[in-house]
Amino acid sequence: MNRLLVLEKILQMNSFTKAAAALGYTQSSVSQMVTSLEKDFGIQLLKRSRQGVSLTPEGQKLYPYIEQSLRQYQTLQETAGAIRGLKTGTVRIGAITSVSCYWLPDLFKRFQEKYPAIEFVLQQGDYGTIVNWIRNGTVDFGLMTADYGDGFAKQIIHTTEMKAFVAKSHPLAKLEKIPIAALAEDPFILVEGGGYSEPLESFKEAGLQPNVRYRIQDDYTIMAMVEAGLGVSMLSELVATRTDFNVVTKSIDPVVKRPVAIVYREKEALPIASQYFIDFLVANQNELI
Repeated sequence: MNRLLVLEKILQMNSFTKAAAALGYTQSSVSQMVTSLEKDFGIQLLKRSRQGVSLTPEGQKLYPYIEQSLRQYQTLQETAGAIRGLKTGTVRIGAITSVSCYWLPDLFKRFQEKYPAIEFVLQQGDYGTIVNWIRNGTVDFGLMTADYGDGFAKQIIHTTEMKAFVAKSHPLAKLEKIPIAALAEDPFILVEGGGYSEPLESFKEAGLQPNVRYRIQDDYTIMAMVEAGLGVSMLSELVATRTDFNVVTKSIDPVVKRPVAIVYREKEALPIASQYFIDFLVANQNELI
């Protein structure tokens, strides 16, 4: 199992030298373990280039099974740890940007006050990417909308409002609420959802076709573009809580909601640390804003 862990670390750090330092091995020991692993499998797993280290085509086919073995080993270790009392473990999360930025830092801090040796691996992505991560075991669970991702267990922990974002100089900024039809008339800056989009669904329900001029993944880039007068947008209310952009946020008529859920395959099959953190999220859901 150590050889598989070494392989994972090399790919994470894109370097034999950095992986050796992180794991406390010499570089020659790391190279020998990879060579031994390749000999056992009968294929070359890694290739080196000026850009670093990457998987060979054969390695790409095999690596998902290696990841699966590593996660199973992690679960085995953490189950043994749970018998002794949770002391160590890794929680792997895939989350949309608004959740990872505005909710998770404080939740991580509070959870680690109780379990200081727990580590977190957080990956940000759109809905489609997070669903794929859950499906292939890259993350233990996702924090995303409950309205997307068939075949998964979902537990809603909070419902956030999607709001209109307009430049301060825009005529719509003077309204108390912005009719969704008015947003459809302006150039629209759409946040990419990766298979599902609350803005597009809300326009569809209203029988409207928005004038989508830009498709952007990053919330902050969208706010900068709104500030520059390039269009209007619809984003989570969480994004508006910490921003210095010269934009105005308004509720939409009718109101657009996003049910944020914990999304996973089987909770009982997750690493113990992740099960604990899911329980912690549920216990603290009323404090989420």
